[in-house]
Amino acid sequence: MNESPPDLRPFARADVWAQTGAEAADFDRHAIRQVGVPQPVLMENAGRGAAQLLVRLFDPARVVGVVGSGNNGGDALVALRTLAAWGIEARAVLVADRDVDDPLLHGWPIRVDRDSDLDDDAWASIWAGTDVVVDGILGTGVQGAPRERQAAAIERLNGSGVPVFALDVPSGVDATTGDVPGAVVRAAATVSFGAPKLGALLHPARALVGRHVTLEIGFPPLTASDASGLVVTPAWARHRLPARDSDTHKNRVGRVLVVGGTVGMAGAVVLAARSAFRAGAGLVRVCTPEENRSIVQAALPEAIHVGGEEGAVEAAIAESDAVAVGPGLGRDSTARDLLRRVAAVGSATMVLDADALNLAAEGVIDLAERSAVRPVLITPHPGEMARLLGPRAVDAAEAGTEEDETAPSARTALLARAVERFGCSVLFKGAPSLVGAPGRPVLVDTQSSSDLAVAGMGDALTGVCAATVAQGVDPHTAGGLALYLSGRAAALAKRGPGLTPSDVVEHLPDASGETADAVSDLDLPFVVFDADPAR
Repeated sequence: MNESPPDLRPFARADVWAQTGAEAADFDRHAIRQVGVPQPVLMENAGRGAAQLLVRLFDPARVVGVVGSGNNGGDALVALRTLAAWGIEARAVLVADRDVDDPLLHGWPIRVDRDSDLDDDAWASIWAGTDVVVDGILGTGVQGAPRERQAAAIERLNGSGVPVFALDVPSGVDATTGDVPGAVVRAAATVSFGAPKLGALLHPARALVGRHVTLEIGFPPLTASDASGLVVTPAWARHRLPARDSDTHKNRVGRVLVVGGTVGMAGAVVLAARSAFRAGAGLVRVCTPEENRSIVQAALPEAIHVGGEEGAVEAAIAESDAVAVGPGLGRDSTARDLLRRVAAVGSATMVLDADALNLAAEGVIDLAERSAVRPVLITPHPGEMARLLGPRAVDAAEAGTEEDETAPSARTALLARAVERFGCSVLFKGAPSLVGAPGRPVLVDTQSSSDLAVAGMGDALTGVCAATVAQGVDPHTAGGLALYLSGRAAALAKRGPGLTPSDVVEHLPDASGETADAVSDLDLPFVVFDADPAR
């Protein structure tokens, strides 16, 4: 009997918003000043919740907290005092100008040292016998590289050999961009309060967070005005997947036209068309050169072949709910003419990928003009995004190239630029992929995996996007659903680095057919989000 696949999905309650550092600070002030939530209550709830989570994750006998200034350090002190009250040995090391008799300790006899009083031997004795270290050095409002004192403390944590439990974000991480401009903590687990921080969901920070758990601590409800990001989770996806009526038929559940596949590239349209079917489209047409007809019909007899001659494509568009253009399209004069014709007629949503985006970057079609008259979803990878926006915009955002994604924080800036310039929904592929649209939050994918780094995966994703919008889902939401379904299908395929796009396509029905949300093994009612990379 085959083992059931591991549940790699993050647990989440309803919609999980993601805040930038500035948004978190503004929301904190709003809760305190406008709503009237006392600040000590929030800090008490944060510290005690963190302590309870720490015990659940590590079951420690001895805990050391490295404590900075401000609210982050205050949360750490509350956690340490709570642990001491529960009979766990707790000790604090101050790496900021803070009173050793801080009132947040409530008189509990916790040993408090200053880092300036400790030599190497003293630090070694502190780590000896310690089960977990609480990182309360820097909070979500810090930008730029840590100062010398805090950087030295971060290096001490990383060299301790003890698991680190970070509060809100690992110290040294930019809570907005995910940048790591200097020394940074490598955490075994991170607890965030109220909402996960957007930067912690982005690389390189994402690889430093460890198990990422968000706790409810008494904030008022979050709304779209309080956060610029929304996390694509199993619960989010399940509540947005299109449903079929019991008395429906193929023409009412999504008609897709796939345009592409120059001679020698038939596989690209086959993957896109096959994934459209597997994602629920009721009818799929494929417009590709006559030389590809036998290949497409042999690989996918369910699809209808459409020639590229004048009138045939236009008629197919008139009978389609979504048109996916680009997989294997090519960039010759025939491809240019075909793209112009497809973009000029009909009202069906256009999903543009690959060579369709490269041709748009060359001015063959005007994306902003098309977006003004019909729904458009573009799905660029970093190289295509660079070509669409031009080198000056890319330089301004310090972006990587198709081969070099070493500036991940620039991806959020580039996404915003693309949404503003083209006025359409943009699925920016990467690790993680992001989806933006005018007036909508940035959707952050949670299913990204290095296993998906395979040629042809973008073609399969395009087909899922097209099938989803063809079933009546708006392009922004469809982009998020396509990312979730593709990533989840990859996990269910259990192929590891040997994953192929065809594996993903075949497991799409399994991903969309899951009816139960993911669960958290923490069994704590105040857990909002739990993404465990080990699960």
